[in-house]
Amino acid sequence: MGYYRNESNDQDFFADEKGQRWFCTGDVGEVYPDGCLQIVDRKKDLVKLQAGEYVSLGKVESALKNCSIIENICAYANSEQNYVISFVVPDQKRMTELARKKGIVGEWEEICTHPDMEREVLREIKEVAANIKLQRFEIPVKVHLSPEPWTPETGLVTDAFKLKRKELKNHYLHHIEMYGGK
Repeated sequence: MGYYRNESNDQDFFADEKGQRWFCTGDVGEVYPDGCLQIVDRKKDLVKLQAGEYVSLGKVESALKNCSIIENICAYANSEQNYVISFVVPDQKRMTELARKKGIVGEWEEICTHPDMEREVLREIKEVAANIKLQRFEIPVKVHLSPEPWTPETGLVTDAFKLKRKELKNHYLHHIEMYGGK
């Protein structure tokens, strides 16, 4: 048992525990009474908050992509804090329309950096999170709006548009530090 035609890497992915071999993939699974295994998360997407709750960043992001104003989102948390923050690429058409209704005018970057727009996006995030029934500790308490879309060319997402967490963390490090994170 192991990787097809690549037996040499088997030791890297198997762990022995009391004579039982486990294939270590980095996935989090749930075993049902009938023996079926369902993959429910990725281990690297789990963060234990200061108060001991575990937050699945992927779950939060997936749930909040239901916000009509969000084009893309990256949730961030660390174990030294008791809250989640988020970085959002807003939907330009909806955001511009909302800004116009609020009497906010300016270039796209000015709209995204306007404190009232951050509050509006956070309000919508909280509304959607409540409807989806995210736990209180899973709901971002702060949001930073990014006027630039995340593309493979910017290096913030893969070619399949999956988030590159390390690169996003480095890109937004200044904002993370402002919120008391690391």
